[in-house]
Amino acid sequence: MREPVSGVREPMGGLSESACGLPERGTEAVAGPGGAVSPAGGRWAVVGRRVVGRDGRVGRHAGLSLVVLVCAGFLAHRHWPVIAAGADRLAHADRGWLLVAAVATLATWVCSALAQQGAVPEPLPAGRLVAVQFAAASANHVLPSGLGAGAVNLRFLTRCGLPLARSATALAVKACAGTVVRGCLIGGLALACPGALRLPRLTANAWTVAAWAAGAVVAAFAAALFAGPLRRALRRVLLDVRAVHELPARAAALWGGSLAFAALHATVVIAVAQAIGLPLSPARVALVYLAASSAAVLLPTPGGIGSLDAALALALTLAGAPGEAAASTVIGYRLLTVWLPLLPGLVALGVLIRRRVL
Repeated sequence: MREPVSGVREPMGGLSESACGLPERGTEAVAGPGGAVSPAGGRWAVVGRRVVGRDGRVGRHAGLSLVVLVCAGFLAHRHWPVIAAGADRLAHADRGWLLVAAVATLATWVCSALAQQGAVPEPLPAGRLVAVQFAAASANHVLPSGLGAGAVNLRFLTRCGLPLARSATALAVKACAGTVVRGCLIGGLALACPGALRLPRLTANAWTVAAWAAGAVVAAFAAALFAGPLRRALRRVLLDVRAVHELPARAAALWGGSLAFAALHATVVIAVAQAIGLPLSPARVALVYLAASSAAVLLPTPGGIGSLDAALALALTLAGAPGEAAASTVIGYRLLTVWLPLLPGLVALGVLIRRRVL
């Protein structure tokens, strides 16, 4: 009887390795604590007989998220009268527009599933894919910097038979398409609404610090591009992008789903703004939301909680909205997209795990 190598057990009962949740053949695997197996580049590695942690990125993200959430709580406490007035205004908002916002929220998960299907040439089960996007959105609100949604989608794609590397690049292809779409929408709306985006007044020292920080980020990114692992990962992403665009239906799903996802989230904010009578045009509200949500990505809080709230409220205020109306818009948007679906999404996540979809 052949002994398993490095603590990796062979799958039993004729099941494929992907169905068992193990890496595909051809991918390096290492044993973690207690005999657990993780792909190479994961959190654990074996050095001889000693198990060591590969990196502490999750811990750093969690620490930074905690700091941002504490700062957000402090700001909420300081401006509590404005928040309370905004919640009261939302309670008397137009019910028809709030219904439009709720329908747009439901449609965002379908568009997310469409974009994910467009990122891989292989067909995925449509019903399960939509359910996974709903569960991934809730998981994203309890883990920092998009780790929850990424982990759920990665697990689903590997369960569908895709190798681990292909699953990771599929997520990268979807993320790149979403970034490009957001940039194009911001550029188009900025041309249609000149002067809508107003930067806060900063001192010369603050602008200097910001310029140095931006330069450091650009230099770090440029240095990372010359690193071997990142260069190989980028090459795999480009190969997958080319494979997807050789299939017109997949390319249409990727770009159409990404565009509809961003547009529907903007529609939720617009509908809430119309419901409370925000004195801003829909195009201006959409531009403000897209810019604020893009900036909030730089702070890796779970689901953008705290960072997106502050950025969106500030952007609406700078665009000319009263403080109470801006607070009402942010509260309504977060209520529909985060707090109401959170518990059902976590329940769906548990059901998917029990049924071995994840």
